[in-house]
Amino acid sequence: MASKKDTATTTTVAADGMRRCIGSTAFGIDTHDAPTDDFPVQASAKDGLGRMCRPHWTEYTRALRKASVARKVEVEIAPEPVVEPEAPSPRKGRRAKAAPEPEADAA
Repeated sequence: MASKKDTATTTTVAADGMRRCIGSTAFGIDTHDAPTDDFPVQASAKDGLGRMCRPHWTEYTRALRKASVARKVEVEIAPEPVVEPEAPSPRKGRRAKAAPEPEADAA
């Protein structure tokens, strides 16, 4: 697991200890520079830090959850189309008997 001390020598961190928070245009979070200490440790990232600062990550995940709940409520509220039952069809026998063919008069 990466630690913040390991990331001090990476190239993505500026010399002044600032890093770019990517923000989210979908939820109105602007990109900005933030201190490296504001970023959570992300072991799977190349430099070991997350892409959003901690306050904006919290805001982003909260907005995702609210959007998910709103979609679920919207689906539950949407009325299902009323399907009218069809009139029952007359019951048919197993197999219709073949009508006898009329005999052709040989004249």
